[in-house]
Amino acid sequence: MKILVCITHVPDTTSRIQFTDNNTKFDKTGVQFVIGPYDDYALARAVELRDQTGGKLTVLNVGEAETDPTLRKALAIGADEAIRINAYPKDSYFVAQQIARVAQEGAYDLILMGRESSDYNGGMVHGMVGEMMGLPSISPVMRLDIEGNTAKLSREIEGGKEELEVSLPLVAGCQEPIAEWKIPNMRGIMSARSKPLTVKEADAYDVHASIVSYALPPAKGAVKLFDKDQMEELVKLLKNEANVL
Repeated sequence: MKILVCITHVPDTTSRIQFTDNNTKFDKTGVQFVIGPYDDYALARAVELRDQTGGKLTVLNVGEAETDPTLRKALAIGADEAIRINAYPKDSYFVAQQIARVAQEGAYDLILMGRESSDYNGGMVHGMVGEMMGLPSISPVMRLDIEGNTAKLSREIEGGKEELEVSLPLVAGCQEPIAEWKIPNMRGIMSARSKPLTVKEADAYDVHASIVSYALPPAKGAVKLFDKDQMEELVKLLKNEANVL
């Protein structure tokens, strides 16, 4: 089985976010980058499936040279090889277009990625890749098992879960609890140094979206504390100021 896992290179969720150039550019100064949390679930499940069924596991990222350490971490976790599309990920359509091209050339049986990236939270790339390749695209996938040429999945829907059976190949956007995150061990870290990381140039494309500006969320207000005998005042503030009653 040939498995492709698409990973994002995103700021650690504990990083402090700032913007520059009149809030039009993200300031990377001092920011720690990691594999997207949802992509981590996809990668962990892909490693398990590769170990169960054999074959090859490839990780893919659309990004510039700064994302190579993130790809090396994915190799240390268990991927066999890595591919980087040498381009800044301008928008979801551009990323999907590059993924679809590589996936088509590689004739992969299974294309996994996170349900969404943790920076832009668009949740659109898996659907676009499926449409571009003419393949079924399912998200958010919480369970994934492979039996022969059939994938058995559970996905989250409004008010419950949906059980599906789909013929391979397919595209899936993953989330917990599909697998437990895997932490690279020393053997994996050492072996990752010699695993192949191929850099490919991106296809040209027309711009479909652009960033106008960024904005930080409003600062948190001051906390007000009430004694147990001030319930009347608390209710009044909740009704008139917080507008929650």
